[in-house]
Amino acid sequence: MFKRRKQSLPVASILGVSLFAFFAQLSPAAAQWLDYPTPGVPRLEDGSPNLDAPTPRTPEGKPDFSGMWFSNVPSVEFCRGENCISEERMAMEQVNIGRNLEGGLPYSEWSQEVMVERRRDGGRYDPHTYCMPPNYPRAWTLPQYQKIVQTPELIVMLHEFNGAYRQVFVDGRPLEDEPNPTWNGHSTAHWEGDTLVILTNGIRDDMWLDVQGSPVTESALVTERLTRPDYGHLKIEVTVDDPKAYTRPWTVALEHLVQVDTAMLEEICMDYEKDVELYEVPAGAP
Repeated sequence: MFKRRKQSLPVASILGVSLFAFFAQLSPAAAQWLDYPTPGVPRLEDGSPNLDAPTPRTPEGKPDFSGMWFSNVPSVEFCRGENCISEERMAMEQVNIGRNLEGGLPYSEWSQEVMVERRRDGGRYDPHTYCMPPNYPRAWTLPQYQKIVQTPELIVMLHEFNGAYRQVFVDGRPLEDEPNPTWNGHSTAHWEGDTLVILTNGIRDDMWLDVQGSPVTESALVTERLTRPDYGHLKIEVTVDDPKAYTRPWTVALEHLVQVDTAMLEEICMDYEKDVELYEVPAGAP
């Protein structure tokens, strides 16, 4: 677990543009509760959190996913200059969500055509770069904090980006057959032993799953399998079954690390946003 810095800085990656930043919001240096001890944290003798402690459980005996989470992937591979924050963590799947799949994502012919269009301008029309909400699973890969609030019948995921939220109903309701498409879709969940299985449909047709423009459409059924093997780690297995965008279902695995003794900050993407005006389309871009 790493100590959260008190100021959020731009995160950039190169994909056919001179600068591609996800956010450029500066948080107040003297924010409240950034050093307030989180109650109930199992600790080692030196006072640091015991990440290997047993999984916390609810009164009903289910794993308790409550808490604040952030990607558990050191960003050293992203560091290319003196301004890089090497101790920050970012899932590299934010650039290519299928990077660890043998042969890559199984794009349909339609998807391949869409990606040509999305890359034509260097990816500058990614909705997220214009401060539009992401989607799940993409939100799991982005460099913002998430906070899970868990109750027996409803799980709420608070996403730091623009103060967004997601509702996951665990009350037995079925997914709707023809949902109204939304940014995060519509989610229900059930338990399979200690695994929370989240089913999501009704995601908008114009969403991106990563920087390179991998699509997801209204025909998609997204399955997330969440497990908490110990106190400190959250494992997320994501399966996307989208017959319009992909020739077969595919699955990726992600991991988050618990964040303690700190607080979520308000990050409003459009507050003093200066990134888009810096975009340049390189000569010879497709």
